[in-house]
Amino acid sequence: MNIQAIWFDFGGVLSPSIDELYRVYEGKTGISRQQMEAAMHEVAHPLGVQFQAPIELALMTQVEWGRAMSEALKKLYPDINISRCDFDNHGEQWFAGHEVNIHMFNLFHEVKSKGIKAAILTNNVVEWEASWRRMVGLDSVADCIVDSCKVGLRKPDPRIFVLAAECLGLPRESCVLIDDVEENCEAARSVGWQAIHFVDNIETRDAVRLLLNSPQATNQVGKNHEL
Repeated sequence: MNIQAIWFDFGGVLSPSIDELYRVYEGKTGISRQQMEAAMHEVAHPLGVQFQAPIELALMTQVEWGRAMSEALKKLYPDINISRCDFDNHGEQWFAGHEVNIHMFNLFHEVKSKGIKAAILTNNVVEWEASWRRMVGLDSVADCIVDSCKVGLRKPDPRIFVLAAECLGLPRESCVLIDDVEENCEAARSVGWQAIHFVDNIETRDAVRLLLNSPQATNQVGKNHEL
């Protein structure tokens, strides 16, 4: 099957690594990744969903989630100081000071220059949209953006990959996912996609270039330019 689209994850691929995001957040607030994720599990448990799902599926607003997070942190860590946490504007605080992963930003444009569709498939939050899309700066060139909080599905649910391919009107077998979570890559493969597990910028770039230079991709580029 010809490669017709490459889908980039946001968090950990187009953004700095998740480890880096948490490290900087701890510097801003004093709250560690371990503490944040424990509180997130506490908030998600009554809903019976994965710890990030309450806001990535828009089951809670940012303000509702923020209030629940404040209560959970105080419950789990009675002596914790959350005075520097701005949970009502968590997205702004979370992304402040960060820039797009320039290697993946450049690769996104390189994919486009080859005549292949470049798109974004992200688990994200309604109230964070302005912050993360401004940081990434790809709105004007992305062929499609599929966001979990808008479609009511999130990776690794295989249905979000089916939906994403349909959004571009493409066969699933023509889509490639770049994601830093192996479980998401496995889910994409389960419905026919190819997937590249993002670990390193250079390795990922080289893997994409290998795909783009394959006979299947070359043939597809020729067809695209004939249209």
